Amino acid sequence: MLEMISRWYQRRFSDPHAVSLVAILLVGFITIYFFGNLIAPLLAAIVLAYLLEWPVMYLTRMKVPRTLAVTLVLLLFSGLMVMAVFVLIPVIWHQISNLISDVPSMFNDLQRYVSSLPERYPELVQPEQITAVMNNLRAKVLGMGESALKGSVASLLSLATLAVYLILVPLLVFFLLKDKDEMLRSFSRILPRNRRLASKVGAEMNQQISNYIRGKVTEIFIVGIVSYITFALLDLRYALLLAVLVGFSVLIPYIGAAAVTLPVAMVGLFQWGLTPDFWWLLVAYGIIQALDGNVLVPILFSEAVNLHPVAIIISVLVFGGLWGFWGVFFAIPLATLVKAVWNALPATDLSEETP
Repeated sequence: MLEMISRWYQRRFSDPHAVSLVAILLVGFITIYFFGNLIAPLLAAIVLAYLLEWPVMYLTRMKVPRTLAVTLVLLLFSGLMVMAVFVLIPVIWHQISNLISDVPSMFNDLQRYVSSLPERYPELVQPEQITAVMNNLRAKVLGMGESALKGSVASLLSLATLAVYLILVPLLVFFLLKDKDEMLRSFSRILPRNRRLASKVGAEMNQQISNYIRGKVTEIFIVGIVSYITFALLDLRYALLLAVLVGFSVLIPYIGAAAVTLPVAMVGLFQWGLTPDFWWLLVAYGIIQALDGNVLVPILFSEAVNLHPVAIIISVLVFGGLWGFWGVFFAIPLATLVKAVWNALPATDLSEETP
């Protein structure tokens, strides 16, 4: 057994470039795992820098100085964000307030419907079962209310942190875009010299992460806008709030779409009941998800979709458990990184000469 492990180790790590690649990955993993909360503004700034690099490169090709291009792109992006905050956030907050105020009436309607089940199906449902279920559900609802109250208090306490992030992140984005080449040269000086495999994997992942971030943001906007138009045409309540949820659900492949189906279906059920309008809503929502998964995702992520769905779901669970939101957001690139590293490591026998 030990001999077999030794042979595998020598086969995979006989090349010093492979050892350097694994060492760099281990240092990165340890840094993010133990210091992720401390460098969260930097991680957010890196994501935004990847997103805004394309328009900056476009302006620089138009002979615009890079510093001016970065300033113009960052000002335009900040203006769009401010507009979204002052236009969308109040509407979403109003719909959240309306939904919270409608929860008691929804619960009463649900209780009346469930209480009528023993009369409709006496051989399947007993009154004692209904009473136990409703008491348990009522306790769950009260527990969710208390959790929401505690969460709101905690969010008030974190407003100072948010204010600091709103100052730090734009500054970091500006300098990451403006001095990108200089920072990369400085970073390369601290890396091992035997980094041929690391440079190969890094160049591949740099392109994939850039395409992934731009594609994911594009997917969020397209799915959210199409969902809002569909919900508005069907006259569904809380259309903007649900559309935002559907848009952001694409951050979690497969799992997000399944999770958001429940609130969309519940709102439609309480609004219309089991009527044709409710079934039209489910059909329209199913078409949106089908087009997203089978048309939009293959177009935006032509390389990433080569991963098997099981591998994507496992990566979401593993990396999400390790790094929370960032692990979920980068689940596909991280799974692609694992695949690229495994393919890059040498697998030749010791008897073969390495080039």
